Amino acid sequence: VYGRWHDVPVGPHPSAMFQVAFAPDLFATLVPWLALNRGPLTIFLHPETGFPRDDHSKHAIWMGRQQAIKLDQLPERG
Repeated sequence: VYGRWHDVPVGPHPSAMFQVAFAPDLFATLVPWLALNRGPLTIFLHPETGFPRDDHSKHAIWMGRQQAIKLDQLPERG
């Protein structure tokens, strides 16, 4: 697991954020913990399948207030 701050919007994301990347085997324990402990924070989860536009739209999971992702900034294949 690693993370980093972005004090300004980055790429297709509409707001500043703390980005966390984790291995797929942590999904079953980390995601329920996030759901129960996020407080008022919005959490946006997406896989990295090699298809960035689909990952940020069709395959995304939102916890909290959904935001508009700038999908036109993402390639279909990456």
